Amino acid sequence: MTNKKKKQAPKEESWGKFFRDVLVMFLVFVSIYYVVFSFFLANEVVSGPSMQPTFEDGDRLIAVRRFTPKRNDIVIIKAPNQPGAMYIKRLIGLPGDTVQSKNDVLYINGKKVAQPYLNNKYHKADHLAGVTYTNNFKVKLKKNQYWVMGDHRDVSNDSRRFGPVSRSAILSKVVLRYWPVTQISSNFY
Repeated sequence: MTNKKKKQAPKEESWGKFFRDVLVMFLVFVSIYYVVFSFFLANEVVSGPSMQPTFEDGDRLIAVRRFTPKRNDIVIIKAPNQPGAMYIKRLIGLPGDTVQSKNDVLYINGKKVAQPYLNNKYHKADHLAGVTYTNNFKVKLKKNQYWVMGDHRDVSNDSRRFGPVSRSAILSKVVLRYWPVTQISSNFY
């Protein structure tokens, strides 16, 4: 006695089921994208010259929303002097710091701090013209206060104009420039 198994023909899937599956996958990916970019990441576009030459107008960036602020982080903040606007700045001073700029030298808590990101044509032009690139100031930050400045100090609207910002005003930290493609980077100093 032989036990023969019947061969079954493969079932053909209908186009309706295929399109339903594709639609479900699409909705899952859109939902994941929405959750990731609503709670964890931010997709930002630079507007204006205040961070030149580190970032140019139109650069596209990815930023993380949850982070511990550190000195020299590039951050996106709520503009304290323009409701609904956001600024991109470099985090210079942390809570409790004394921040001072004197004759274009930055001091944090009395110690000279290097600023390699300022080695640019704007800084050099000011020095050739005999003017300081960063105006002189001195400030003592309180608890929950941060000092932010743009890299293009001549034009940046930053803490030198509107004062320190609170932690709640710091929305995200820039971690990647992805546009223009020729300047993809995650190192900003």
